[in-house]
Amino acid sequence: MSGLGTAGAVALVGLTGHLVEVEAHLAASVPGFTLIGLPDASLSEARDRVRAAVTSSGLPWPNRKVTVNLSPASLPKHGSAFDLAIAVATLSGAGLVDATSARGVVHLGELGLDGRVHPVRGVLPSVAAAVAGGARRVVVSVADEREARLVPGAEVHAVASLAELAYAYGADIPEPVARAARAGRAVPPAPEPVPDLADVVGQHEARAALEVAAAGAHHLLMVGPPGAGKTMLAARLPGLLPDLTDEESVEVTAVHSVAGTFDPTRGLIRRPPFEDPHHTATAASIVGGGSGVPRPGAASRAHRGVLFMDEAPEFSSRVLQTLRQPLENGELVIHRVSGAARYPARFQLVLAANPCPCGLAVGKGTGCTCAPMARRRYFGRLAGPLLDRVDLQLEVGPVTRTEIAENAAGEATAVVAARVAAARAAQRERLAPHGWTTNSQVPGSHLRTLLGPRHGGVALLDAALDRGTLSLRGADRVLRAAWTLADLAGLGSPGREEIGQALALRTRGSVA
Repeated sequence: MSGLGTAGAVALVGLTGHLVEVEAHLAASVPGFTLIGLPDASLSEARDRVRAAVTSSGLPWPNRKVTVNLSPASLPKHGSAFDLAIAVATLSGAGLVDATSARGVVHLGELGLDGRVHPVRGVLPSVAAAVAGGARRVVVSVADEREARLVPGAEVHAVASLAELAYAYGADIPEPVARAARAGRAVPPAPEPVPDLADVVGQHEARAALEVAAAGAHHLLMVGPPGAGKTMLAARLPGLLPDLTDEESVEVTAVHSVAGTFDPTRGLIRRPPFEDPHHTATAASIVGGGSGVPRPGAASRAHRGVLFMDEAPEFSSRVLQTLRQPLENGELVIHRVSGAARYPARFQLVLAANPCPCGLAVGKGTGCTCAPMARRRYFGRLAGPLLDRVDLQLEVGPVTRTEIAENAAGEATAVVAARVAAARAAQRERLAPHGWTTNSQVPGSHLRTLLGPRHGGVALLDAALDRGTLSLRGADRVLRAAWTLADLAGLGSPGREEIGQALALRTRGSVA
């Protein structure tokens, strides 16, 4: 006598979820277990986890030939999130649970050998894909319940063990046994403190440049000696950025869910993320990678936030060049033999660098011991196409003794963030008809058309182009920064002064 049981699951490729029907066929033949449908190595091991979990839950393992198919069979499947669906489909085919109760329900969870249901990565995008595909009923682990309930329209049922789920589906299990693994709810942690811009001593020009970068979502390079405050300034940039919109929050949370860095007890990620990889990081850790379907890297985890690269010239040239695609397109496409994964990566890039390997080539550079060739080689890693895409490039000098003695607190983050929010609102209103939200997204041709060829500030750009100090892309980015300066000043459009300030920021000058 044979039986057939089904259950629903979701396969993730990047952030895109695909509904999968798990079919378990039980035949009166030599006992065995076969899993088909392009499973990866971790998924192929599900047969051992499922068998142990079923017997640990007090249910008999069917003494028949079990064949489990993951449909569509042409779609590669990976990970342990299919365990729960495989177990339910097998128990349904064996007649140990009610087949009609499990039909049309998506199951997401990894099984322990003792029958407990463990959390898995990517619950948010998986549940969203299930709801979009018409499967509103979803079963997840207790630890993933908060994350799953973030998806509107989902009917979430959380279980702590396979025995609890089987009991809900009509299995012959005593209720105390089914409820034995039920765990307590996690207490949401306290919010992390936001670094305050008032902590930065001096550096008035750098603070002003940071405000411009936040207001227009511009990329930023800071060059200065060690201890000048470059890292402190970069860490305070996310605090100046406005909260994410609902759509952006879901998008960012989905990336962190797939990456395994999302804490569901905190709810949706509402603040722009901040990623600061070490300079020894590999290209795969920055842009994403891994065997099988690649996972998001630091660039994607910084989506809608800040990617800070301290000691930028110390990063390998290969790592730096991989950033060109996301800087231009706002997404990363990672190709593997099993397919391609797309991850959003629209971040603000902040680079910090010493002027030379020893870091003392400031002012007259009398304390520097680096050879001229070593200086050129060191900073040359940032030259070319990557540096041309950085809107603001600023020299950050050492803090003077006078500034330390005065210890005058600058403006707090909340004060500067209010001006940034006002400038962002002006940009949204002006750019909404074109589908843009910040000045950093506007093509230079559009900005030139708005100003007209006879605008006084355009002559400054033309002169810089003639001298070769600016490329055409660099001139466009100067115009973007000039519009941001005008928005911060409450002006309708930039004048000659704003374009001059933006040009100084582009050529490591002063904004003050």
